[in-house]
Amino acid sequence: MSIPKPTAAELELLQTLWPLGSATAKQVHEAMLAEKPDLAYGTVLRLMQIMHTKGILIRDESQRSHIYAPAQAQDTLQSSLLKDLMHKAFAGSAKALVLAALRSGISKKEREEIEKLLKEEKK
Repeated sequence: MSIPKPTAAELELLQTLWPLGSATAKQVHEAMLAEKPDLAYGTVLRLMQIMHTKGILIRDESQRSHIYAPAQAQDTLQSSLLKDLMHKAFAGSAKALVLAALRSGISKKEREEIEKLLKEEKK
């Protein structure tokens, strides 16, 4: 069974949860407050419960406060979303996707990192 594609809000929550590894809804809410000071705890809890129902999060119910963790590693989910985007928006062309990403504006530092990666690939 494949995990459904996360919504924008679910992806935002995953971006917070991945570095934590696993966390309670309260811990995720506190971490998200830095970017979204008006975010209500109930909103985060409901979203995490929905994500668990969909299979995007796994939940450890052995503690009084449930501990949630992503069902997929960050790189696995990102690769899946990237392949989906490549097929839907770029006719399956990785080159077209990469060129579009480069044209959308990258920083000098990002360009240097990409050039370094490409040089390492040649070796």
